[in-house]
Amino acid sequence: MSGHTKGIICIILAAIGFSLMSFFVRLAGDLPTMEKAFFRNFVALIVAVFVLIGNKTSIAVPKGAGWPLFFRCFLGSTALIANFYAIDRIGLADSNMLNKLSPFFAILVSIPLLKEKPKAFDIISTVIAFIGALLIIRPTQSFTLFPSLIGLYGGFGAGTAYACVRLLGRKNVKSTVIVFYFSSFSCLLTLPFFIIQFEPMTWTQLLILMAAGVSATLGQFGITNAYKFAPAKDISVFDYTQV
Repeated sequence: MSGHTKGIICIILAAIGFSLMSFFVRLAGDLPTMEKAFFRNFVALIVAVFVLIGNKTSIAVPKGAGWPLFFRCFLGSTALIANFYAIDRIGLADSNMLNKLSPFFAILVSIPLLKEKPKAFDIISTVIAFIGALLIIRPTQSFTLFPSLIGLYGGFGAGTAYACVRLLGRKNVKSTVIVFYFSSFSCLLTLPFFIIQFEPMTWTQLLILMAAGVSATLGQFGITNAYKFAPAKDISVFDYTQV
């Protein structure tokens, strides 16, 4: 199986995982954004740790991989928080529309960062897929400026983080190691806010957040492997399968 085919399969699995995650995050109700984000990442961290221990994989990263790993963690974590914030403030449909800009940003950032220039067909197919996604999502156009800008940053941060994942793949950083560092960074970033803003939850809400975490873990491993196997210009369009 070619890397291109593997990338497509992985990004479709990621799309399914992230779609379920967004649904469960919304279903969890009025809990603080940081509380939702913490549980989402904590589940992925536990899975990554078990996989690392089971495979006896070192978490050391090659020389020169430190800065793209940091930006993958920072941009990915802040984009995740931004997306959760937007979901709570402007609704699932509108926030998803803004988040669906991430493939565009992934392609654009890959041009200077990875020297991967898209063909006209890649750009046209991505635009068509985005328009199709809009028709399915049907955004309400009831945006408020600040939450909308936060949601837009979520799309930019996610797309740029995916380009960094591609660069890490070139530097032979294992997918599980990337997920481990990303999840650890996200947990540490959200933990103080989680403690300060903590609100008691029902058992139902806890189970929903755990389901969001499991779904997000599928998405995280899927997206990490997808951008390691194939360039953004070749597979980003398949990210729209989650709508």
